[in-house]
Amino acid sequence: MKWRLLPMVQERGAMNMAMDEAVAEAVGRGAAPPTIRFYTWSPAAVTIGCFQSAEREVDVEACVRLGVDIVRRRTGGGAVYHDPEGEVTYSLIAPEHLYGNDIPSSYREVCGHIIDALHILGIEAEFRPVNDVVVRGKKISGSAQTRRGGVLLQHGTLLLSLDAPVMFSLLRPSRVKLSDRDPLDVLTSVSAWSDSRREEVLEALRESFLSSRSWVESPLTPEEMERARELAARYDDHEWTFER
Repeated sequence: MKWRLLPMVQERGAMNMAMDEAVAEAVGRGAAPPTIRFYTWSPAAVTIGCFQSAEREVDVEACVRLGVDIVRRRTGGGAVYHDPEGEVTYSLIAPEHLYGNDIPSSYREVCGHIIDALHILGIEAEFRPVNDVVVRGKKISGSAQTRRGGVLLQHGTLLLSLDAPVMFSLLRPSRVKLSDRDPLDVLTSVSAWSDSRREEVLEALRESFLSSRSWVESPLTPEEMERARELAARYDDHEWTFER
């Protein structure tokens, strides 16, 4: 089976989530092959899990003041700050049968590509259930997954650098959890262990995700792009974002 690698893009939060969903729909109806994409965010964004409350998880006023988007994901998990310069985000979208019914095992398998990429960069990492990659006990990557219509969609971040003051001024639970701890005690980034440039990190990710696969690089189809623009309107919708 041949996989598709989408070209690297930088998009606003609503469009990034809409592109993931549009691809998942296309994979589900057999109109697109299993797909991997790497992307960044502009402007910065906070994404919240599908079942979270924006007001409880995010300092909305701070986001408005700093021009940070707030977007609700289709996946679960916690609130995540997406720094345009400080991370790379990945998405893997494939028929569910390729990964079986064991969700913890599928997390481990997909997160294994992050671990392999870090190894290429000279950073030794390990998987921490259910969905984290850690370096010496500190989280460097987190992921979230959803399965709908026979399609697995897993996306997650790899921290390149860490702007802790901004991150923890925007995420409310973090201020409580870390009130007596230095954020650097629980989080880390590529820059703490390696002087690799962004493009070197991306190349390592491409190698680790694609080395065992037959693949071709090609963009979204016109139909996928049109559908993504339609879906972006929902991710932009205030009721969708703040309904819980």
